[in-house]
Amino acid sequence: MLGYYSSLSSEVYDMDKPVGHSFGDVKFYIDRLSSVHGTILEPATGTGRILIPLLEEGMDVDGFDSSSDMLEICRENCEKRSLTPNLFHAQMESFSLETEYEAIIIPTGTFLLLHERDTSIQALKNFYKHLRNGGKLILDIFLQTEAPVGEVSTRSWECANGDVITLEDKKVDVDYVRQYTISHGRYERWRNGKLIETELERFPLRWYGIEEFKMILGDVGFQNIEISSNYNLGEYPTSPDQIVTFEAVKIKE
Repeated sequence: MLGYYSSLSSEVYDMDKPVGHSFGDVKFYIDRLSSVHGTILEPATGTGRILIPLLEEGMDVDGFDSSSDMLEICRENCEKRSLTPNLFHAQMESFSLETEYEAIIIPTGTFLLLHERDTSIQALKNFYKHLRNGGKLILDIFLQTEAPVGEVSTRSWECANGDVITLEDKKVDVDYVRQYTISHGRYERWRNGKLIETELERFPLRWYGIEEFKMILGDVGFQNIEISSNYNLGEYPTSPDQIVTFEAVKIKE
């Protein structure tokens, strides 16, 4: 099975990045959204890592994902907490709703999964379309540092029932001209020492330069673009290993 997310990778995501797990972004996004009184949208909401803390803060948040498996886990995580957000299956570049949002957020570099430039720009235009006048887009990217083809990493997770899921991740291609990498991941579920399930994942990931991305946001129509690093508001990045956050506003003349 090839695609952005499979059922094993969704299960691993929920174990590795559980609800509320923060890279510094949970508090940052709560702070940046504290003045928002309307509805917020989180594309690529995953299993609810940030969505649920926002809901628990009393915010009105819709979420969607391209993975049905991710959404199913997210719904279960919400139900455990008696939360009933509007969750739906959609793609960032093509979702179409009547709602105009006060804010749209894409934390932790998830936007970079749109590895084709045209698709990612179409997604930004779609976000702009779905924001009310004065609404803001907040999203994170990270920079490309080293990308050695052939590099392999392995990790494992123990499930509640005693199963072990392993991941072997291998970078197979780097396109320096079109600015993306492609990795292949092999997920395997082991029970009592026996392999019982295997899934393959093709994982493309784009990268942008900081000023390049700021220019793209401006070309889409966003204004008042503010750049932060490592969730320190207004601090321009000084190192390539920092998370970069863009906050931009839709202002129609």
